[in-house]
Amino acid sequence: MRSSRRSPDVRTAAVTPWVLGVDSGGSGLRVALAKASGNGCPDTGHAATTASREPVRTGPAGIDAAHLLDQLLPMARALLDSAGDRDAGAPGAGDRHGGSTPPVTIGAVAIGAAGMATLGDDLRARLPGALESALGVRRLALAADAVTAYAGALGLRPGAVVAAGTGMIALGTDLSRWRRADGWGHLLGDCGSGAWIGRAGLEAAMRAHDGRGGGSRALLARVEAVFGPAPELPGLLYPRADRPAVLASFAPEVARCAAAEPADPVAAGILREAAGHIADAAAAVCPTSGECEVALTGGLFKMGDPLLVPLRDALAERLPHARTVPAAGDPLAGAVRVAASLATDGLRLPVDGRLLHVPTEQGS
Repeated sequence: MRSSRRSPDVRTAAVTPWVLGVDSGGSGLRVALAKASGNGCPDTGHAATTASREPVRTGPAGIDAAHLLDQLLPMARALLDSAGDRDAGAPGAGDRHGGSTPPVTIGAVAIGAAGMATLGDDLRARLPGALESALGVRRLALAADAVTAYAGALGLRPGAVVAAGTGMIALGTDLSRWRRADGWGHLLGDCGSGAWIGRAGLEAAMRAHDGRGGGSRALLARVEAVFGPAPELPGLLYPRADRPAVLASFAPEVARCAAAEPADPVAAGILREAAGHIADAAAAVCPTSGECEVALTGGLFKMGDPLLVPLRDALAERLPHARTVPAAGDPLAGAVRVAASLATDGLRLPVDGRLLHVPTEQGS
């Protein structure tokens, strides 16, 4: 019998069905190890997480697989060692090294990464072999972060999820295929996102500075409080490589002006328009038959009522058959859920070449 963690016996993995979920984004890399129950749901009571604040690099070949592995493998091994120690110390576990407690092995891995759909070629080419060699992984899912956001919010049910922060994307499925709307970046889309709201607020401030119609003196005051004199704003903004994040940083100021007493009508109008864009994206991807559940996830919705009140109205108008539900979890929870369903042959979400890629099981 093979006992090495790097070359686990398939029967051992079935006895100890641990799964690894990975969330890779602009704020770094998060990794979670959890047990998969028989129904394909992760056992959150046995989950452990770790994180790196260093985002995975992107180069000429897209997302850098080597850089992701350099961070992921030590984190995964540390989680495995910790899980093994907990199992060995559990009542009735016996001597871990005497053979009565099976080694902790990984039955499946799911990696959700920002840009996977368009920049994931290096990951799709290199990760299956690398993870099998290093961790004995035979089941792997490589997903766009919108897919793991969907799985975290709704699980494996049909419906639609809007993920909104600096950017905005909507993803929906009837479990036969994916439908995507927006997520095209701040120059081509992301309509209603934090960057979109912030840019609209800054434009309204500059209109007020110039004396043009459609301006907001309240937003101009906030621009000068946050960034300094308005004429200096272009020099501060245009050279920035992180321009979308800088634009999005002004979105909370728009919300504050909309929520003030009295409310600034221009700021409130920007949020109404943003709500309409978000509802349009949800309507574009929501399944047309049956009741559609719509979940909202991401930091943008922490703005609260100034955005959520007009958004509820816009969703009711565009999607009268839909029901808005709370997001059950975040993209890391979604990655764990995808891995757990893959380990137990229960993956119901549509598999395709880019949004959700499942390579042929290694060693089969």
